[in-house]
Order: sequence, then structure tokens, then C-alpha cells
Amino acid sequence: MPPRHSPPEALLTTLTDGRGRSDRLTHTEHLPARPARYSPWPESIRPEIVAAALAVGVEQPWAHQAEAMNLAKSGQTVVIATGTASGKSLGYLAPVLSDLLDGTEARNGRGATALYLAPTKALAADQRRRAAELAPPRVRAALYDGDTPPEEREWVRQYASYVLTNPDMLHRGILPGHARWSSFLKALRYVVVDECHSYRGVFGSHVAQVLRRLRRICARYGSSPTFLLASATTADPAATAERLTGLPSVAVTEDASPRGPMVFGLWEPPLTENVGEHGAPVRRTATAEAAYLLTDLVEREVRTVVFVRSRRAAELVALQTQDQLGRPLAERVAAYRGGYLADERRALERALHSGRLLGLASTSALELGIDVSGLDAVLMAGYPGTRASLWQQAGRAGREAQGALAVLIARDDPLDTYLVHHPEALFAAPVEATVLDPDNPHVLAPHLCAAAAELPLTDADLELFGPSTAPLLPVLERRGLLRRRGDAWYWTRRERAADAVDLRGSGGNPVQIVEADTGRLLGTVDAAAAHTTVHTGAVHLHQGRTYLVRDFDLENAVALVEPADPPYTTAARDITSVSVLDTDTTVDWGEGRLNFGSVEVVNQVVGYLRKRISTGEIMGETKLDLPPRTLRTRAVWWTVTEDQLLDADIPPDQLPGAAHAAEHASIGLLPLFATCDRWDIGGVSVPLHPDTGLPTVFVYDGHPGGAGFAERGFRRAVEWLTATRAAIASCECERGCPSCVQSPKCGNGNDPLDKAAAVRLLDVLLAGAPGAGGEAGAGAGAGAGAGAGAGAGAGAELGADADADAGAGPEEAGEAETGASPGGVAGPDGEASAGS
Repeated sequence: MPPRHSPPEALLTTLTDGRGRSDRLTHTEHLPARPARYSPWPESIRPEIVAAALAVGVEQPWAHQAEAMNLAKSGQTVVIATGTASGKSLGYLAPVLSDLLDGTEARNGRGATALYLAPTKALAADQRRRAAELAPPRVRAALYDGDTPPEEREWVRQYASYVLTNPDMLHRGILPGHARWSSFLKALRYVVVDECHSYRGVFGSHVAQVLRRLRRICARYGSSPTFLLASATTADPAATAERLTGLPSVAVTEDASPRGPMVFGLWEPPLTENVGEHGAPVRRTATAEAAYLLTDLVEREVRTVVFVRSRRAAELVALQTQDQLGRPLAERVAAYRGGYLADERRALERALHSGRLLGLASTSALELGIDVSGLDAVLMAGYPGTRASLWQQAGRAGREAQGALAVLIARDDPLDTYLVHHPEALFAAPVEATVLDPDNPHVLAPHLCAAAAELPLTDADLELFGPSTAPLLPVLERRGLLRRRGDAWYWTRRERAADAVDLRGSGGNPVQIVEADTGRLLGTVDAAAAHTTVHTGAVHLHQGRTYLVRDFDLENAVALVEPADPPYTTAARDITSVSVLDTDTTVDWGEGRLNFGSVEVVNQVVGYLRKRISTGEIMGETKLDLPPRTLRTRAVWWTVTEDQLLDADIPPDQLPGAAHAAEHASIGLLPLFATCDRWDIGGVSVPLHPDTGLPTVFVYDGHPGGAGFAERGFRRAVEWLTATRAAIASCECERGCPSCVQSPKCGNGNDPLDKAAAVRLLDVLLAGAPGAGGEAGAGAGAGAGAGAGAGAGAGAELGADADADAGAGPEEAGEAETGASPGGVAGPDGEASAGS
């Protein structure tokens, strides 16, 4: 048995050779070790902080840490964008805690304060532990989140000098009640925004407006805090920081931390004897394969985290691994996910940090900077959606500079299949830029209302909130939300304006999951995910126990569950139709056309499938009667003509299957070109759409008002659709499978699909496209305002083939973990701490 901290090559050999799995390894990438570069401690850092760092083993900071400390002390907005385990925390904690120590010498004991923002409560709790290691007790650090008891909150407001919270609590609790926080805000010296790369899309746009509101309130109390941001490696981090904060930013990007060698394997699960819809071959699921590999690693006492795509998948991997291990090792494996109660999360974090747990199956909650020192291996059950997240997850191993193993296990999905057979797309391509748009009027409007409720808006605020502000204010007045008196705009309603803004777009209050017979609260699920995850009849897993949803009460936001042991999981089915509201831009691709504009999407969950746990085999389908949900968003769509169909040899009876297959595959490949997850987008294909009069394929953002993903697809359409065509053509199946054109979340049951005709359809479309590598939108002009839609719901009437991937949730588990659904956006791992 290999000893702990075995070389990563030996660990990979253990996984491949031990059970004859070598054919599943499609590629191995070897990343060399990197030595450390040190710098002396800046003179501006207090000796108490330096001594505390020495006590925990830090003799000198790495060069990038010292650079960040100097920039922070000079008052510049700085973003530290270096690799995982590169000590970003020390880079901002040393200057923050030094100034807070200075502040303890004031008469009231907090002449300086600091605010720390994290996307998850777990990360904030971990950061409080780190602050306690570096600062004397007179620097009073305190958590302020949804788990903070009411009696502690007043103490935090009055006495804490370092408050660790999240954007949700800043938005709902601190800013609306800023008068109660006046003494804290007057002395606010620093605002730390940790893991800022996670603030992307609509969620990131909301957070950007919350930070502008914070800057405005601080100015009211005479403070102008310095913003310090920490990020995973992203393209142009300074621009991202500037979009988030609205302030000029400096980036620290040259990583001087040491790194042990890493072996990165790409892994494709084998085909099984089972068949899926319409006889398609089925691979073993990524979660089942991850459970087998985790079992082997835990048996060898290799500390491992498995990253999965959904809450249910986390439970399944942990449960299957425990079953295969047996006692006593099974007790050293657990699941970690959002939706657990606070005490459960804290216990798991302590067990992981102490080393009592050897294996953990986690959602993206542990992708962030929680200290899990000593991990030897990371398994990723499915591509996490972006290269930035891939490297963030892989970097969780090797945190003690020992060699580390990372393995990406492909899901039966077009993008995953493409990546494990095209490693250059992962290892030779730069990480993506973070996409967010603070000027999105769907985001900005409710924040202007919230800001007016905090302090009346004046002309002086227009520049702070951006160029869309001035035209929006009269619109809000006409709606009766704001009223102008003199030179100021006032909030006019009795209700709290902040309550109308849902940062994570969960679409309403979380649904409580309650054990029917005992009344015990098991956890929660975001409203946006509820229709697909806790509908009547759904299978719900919680800490290794299985429940069936007896009743889903929409009005009261409660799902009543009862213990059960079914041999299946459930996956929701839904139907989607799209109508064109406005066409912003049209580009001619020969006879075909590429378009970008606004659309309305109507989505309805109509039933669910029962899938056998071990194989994914479909056992049956049950109908549901849930209300539809409507989403106005942004989309890219393309059309072809009848003459092009003749050239492609696609008769009318093959057209629906060809367009449907092309739509599925294009949704699967867009995350390679836009900073999104597959669950952030959706699509519909229509043989004859009433708004275009032609065969049309839509791909849309699954977020109200759009999130920039469809626009990125429009701009890079040549590369995107070329890769889509290659992914379909290179798949080894004959008629189409989940690795190329099938989607287990398809509202039409993957019927019809025509793989060969989809390749011919994309060939004829791409034949008229601009030169490869150019931007589709270059020189675009015609079509603004054209096609304003009269076709709401027409897609369903004409037999449209809809792939409601937006918010439908990860395919293996049927749960909306990170995606959106019409009416909302789910946050990272649903780990919101909303509520005051």
C-alpha cells in the first residue's frame, strides 16, 4: 500500500492499473514544480502581525504578498490574482490587521474598522480563524451572517472592528440599517472582496451595484475605504476589479509561491451494457466513476476531495463510496453541500480541517479558499464550466507543496467528451475573463430604488451608478417607485426596497424541506431550483438518507418529505418556447443569418423521469402540473433558408432532428467560449419560427435581462459553431448519444435527433460564415428592431424542440445547483446567507 503523500504518478498508476482502467485515461499532463521567491516584510506591517506570522511558520512573505501589502497601504484598489494556495489571504490580512491594531489605540477601541465579503458563509468562517491566528484579541473579529444569533448582532454592530459577512447581508442587513452601523462605517478603512472571480454574470452585476451603494453610504459618514480583492487566476483581473468596485485597480498577478509537481489526468468512463433513450449507448456516470476512484484512494489513506455538479451528486458519491468501503473507513467519508443547516456545515469543516475525514464529496462550496491543507488528490466529476474553476478546484490539492494528483472525469456530455479528447483546449488556452455588466437595467433599477431608500438620490450619484442611471430614473418614477422632490429622488413605498432585489436570483424565498411525520427542518433549496428538484415525487437525499417528496406546496414554499428507499433517482422534464422581442444586430452568413437580441422564454416543468441509480436506465415517466414561468432575456439565434436545406440534403422530415441535435450540442459547447456554466444557458430549436419565418435555433441566457453569455456566443460564433460541428462529427456513436447530441434534460425526450443531418446543417451554415477566428459581430448593423415578436408560445404550438438547460440543473442529478431558471439565478452552490 503506497504511503501517504505518494508521488502523484504513483497515485494515478494505482487508479489505472489496479482494476484494468488504463484505457479510460485519455491524456496525462505533467506540470512542473516551481520554487518560491521571497521579499522582506514591508516596514508598514506591525511587528505584532509579523511575529504572529512567524509563529505559524511564515518567516518571510512571498514576493507577490509583499507587493500587495505595499499597494494596500498606499491606498490603491488592488486585486491579488494568483494561483490556489498562493497565500492571497496574508497579502490582504497583514495590512488590514495592522491598521486595525492601530485603531485599537483609539479611545473607543476601534479607530479603524474593516469589512470582509465572501460568497459563502463557510469561507467567512474560515477567514475569521485565519485572522485570529495573526491578530491579538483586541482586534475584535466577528461573523455577521444568517447564522448569527440576534443577540450577537448588536454586539457586532457596536464593538467589532473586523466584520466578516457576505454580499447578501451587506445588501439586506447593513446598508438598509446604515444608521445603526454609523460608528463602524465612519471608521471603515478597508473592504476586502474575497474570491471575486465568483461574482460573474447577473450575480456579479448585482454585487457590483451593492459595492457602489456601500461607497455612497461610506461617503455619507466621511469614510473612503480602500478595496482589496482576491481572485483566482482570470484574464484581465484589474478590469474585473474595476467593474466590480467602480474604482481604478492595480493587479498583482505574478505568483511567487512554491508549487509541487502536479499530474493532471483526463478520464473518460467506460460504455456500459445499458442503453438510453432510443437505444443510444450510455457511459457510466461521472458520479459513479468518481465513487469508484474515491474508494480506491481512501483505502490507501489518500486525502481526497471530489467536486461534483449538484447537491444530489455530492450525496450519491459519498453514499456509494461508503457502501464500497464498509466500516471503519466509511465513517471517514462525507458529503458537503449548500442547504445543510449551520451546525452540520461547521462540523464537516472542522472534520476536514483536522484530517479526520479522508474523502469528501463537495459541490463548488469548497472550490473557494477554505483551508483544506494536506490534500493529496482532487477528482472532478464533470467539467466545472470554466477553466478558471477547473484550476481553482485542481489547486485544492498539494497545498503543502507536495506533489498532487488532479483527475477530470468526463460526464456523458458534448463538452466534457470534447475536452478529454482535445486536451489543448484545457492546457494550451488561457483562463477566461469574468463577465459582468453592472449597467444591465434589470439589475440597476432595483438597486437605485434600494439606494434611494437608504439616502435620497441626487445628480451627484449619477456617475457612481453608471451611464444607465439617468434614463432609468424617470422610468422608475412613472412606475410609482421613486418620486422627485426638488433635486432628489425618494423611495415612495412602505415596504423595504432592498427586499425587492434578489442578488442570487433564486426567484423568491427558499423552499423549506420538512420531514412530514416529525416536522423537522432538513434544509432548504433555492426557489429557482424547486420546480425541478422538490416537485411531488422527487427523490431528495440528505446526509446519506433518502426521502421522497410527498407534497410540494408552492404557495407556502414547503416541500414535505418522508423517508424512503427507492431504487431510482428523479430528473425533471420541462418544455420551453421562445418569442423574439427585439433584434439588436443581424449578420449575414451567406444565405443564413446570425442574430442577437431580446427574447421572451416560457418554461414549464411537465413531468419527471425515474432513473435507476446504478446505471441511469430510465424506468418510467410521471406527469406533473406546475405553473409556467416567464423570462425576458438575451439570446443568439441563427436561421437557414430552404435553398440551404436543399444544398445540405436535409428533407423536411429530417429538419426537426437536425436542428434539435445542433441546438443540444451548441449549448454543450458554449461554455468553452463564454464564462458560463451549461446551466446558465438554454436553447430552443424550431423548424419554422413565426418571428423569423425560417428554421431557427436559439441559445439564450437563463437570467433576467441577460448575463452576457449569449452575446459572447454571438461574437465568437464562428469558433463556437465550428467546435460544435467537430464535437458531433468526432463522436464514435452511430445515431447520437449523450456525448454529442443527447441531453438528459431535454423537454422533448431527445426526440427527434438526427446526428448526421446536424453535421450537414452546420456545414451549410458555416460555409457562409466570416473567416474563422473573426468576430461575428464585426461590421454588423442591419436588423435593429426587426422581428419584434408576435410569437409567444408559438414554439410549443409548432412542435419546437426545447432544451431547457437553463436552470434545469446538472444532468446526472437533475438539480439546479449553479444555474438559473426562468425568473431567477441560483448562486454558487446555493450558499447564500440572505436575511438580516
